Amino acid sequence: MPTRRQFLWCAGASAGAMLVAPHLVFASAETERRFVFVIQRGAADGLNIVVPYGDPAYATLRGPLAIDASTATKLDGLFALHPSMKQVAHMYADREALFVHAVASPYRERSHFDGQNVLETGGAAPYRLKDGWMNRLVSMLPAPRADAVAFAPTVPLALRGRAEVTSYAPSSLPQAPDDLLTRVSQLYAGDAQLHPLWDAAMQARGLAADAGARQDPASLGRLAASFLGTPDGPRIAMIETGGWDTHSAQNPRLAAQLKALDTMLASLRDGLGEHWANTTVLVATEFGRTAAANGTGGTDHGTASAAMIVGGAVAGARVLADWPGLATASLYQARDLKPTIGLDAVIASAAGECFGIDPERVGATLFPDSGGQRFGQRILKS
Repeated sequence: MPTRRQFLWCAGASAGAMLVAPHLVFASAETERRFVFVIQRGAADGLNIVVPYGDPAYATLRGPLAIDASTATKLDGLFALHPSMKQVAHMYADREALFVHAVASPYRERSHFDGQNVLETGGAAPYRLKDGWMNRLVSMLPAPRADAVAFAPTVPLALRGRAEVTSYAPSSLPQAPDDLLTRVSQLYAGDAQLHPLWDAAMQARGLAADAGARQDPASLGRLAASFLGTPDGPRIAMIETGGWDTHSAQNPRLAAQLKALDTMLASLRDGLGEHWANTTVLVATEFGRTAAANGTGGTDHGTASAAMIVGGAVAGARVLADWPGLATASLYQARDLKPTIGLDAVIASAAGECFGIDPERVGATLFPDSGGQRFGQRILKS
């Protein structure tokens, strides 16, 4: 964690960076491949994101919350994509997006804190592991490629561990004038501790400058692209999104959430340009929501959900699912979409294929309690 002194100079300079690692140094890239994990905190409703319109029980269970398939993008004869995800629909048409449905981590209760802990640590139960699966992934890459960045105020649990990482969050403060930055640089020039920290903050500021360090979805996508697109920049990144807990007024809230996610992913794609062809973005949540609507225009905490994988490296235009169905007898505990695919195996396959590492070895390192579970389907282009 940064000291109070470090925090004060970061905030005072309005550099837009909160550096959690002691320095931000990106060595010469040994790979052009990029892997991005987008977490949907709050339990995203996979049944209304990747809509099983062809399941005869869907409309009855959802009632007024059911998405009208005529307004959505038909993916195949069973599934359609929520109408707010227009850019992701284009990616699907361009064979750059796929979806994995009825997917879940090993967690089977309904606590956000515990569910996110399992998702981020890669353990089989809450608090069994202390570090995050993304940090262990960083450790599997050859030096000097061992770096990663989180676009969040602090390093999320998924990236915490022995490997050195950093975080960057857009500042809501006005940009400091160049004259002030120059004077602070001169002030710290002779300080052995603060000089390298200040240089790291200025490097991060330079990487983010062209993106416009704001907190709206389009700016966040451009910000991530500005780091990942740099020749000596990071190749692993995590982006936090929140607000997916839709107990009430779900339809307008989910539509707004998905529009923001769609905008951010499109901005990341556009910002990366030619590097998009080597990029894999995995979007997942801690658990899903109930199959049936509740009495307040929303849904409650559930079990299985849908994950999405987008990027120029993806072998897209597919929905991968061992669909359990939504009939009462097919539901998990008579209330939730039943999980039939392990999210751990999906992550291990995507990350392993991205960096050319055997997914079985990746799975054993990232998810040591999974028992060697394998996804069994190729995710990326050969």
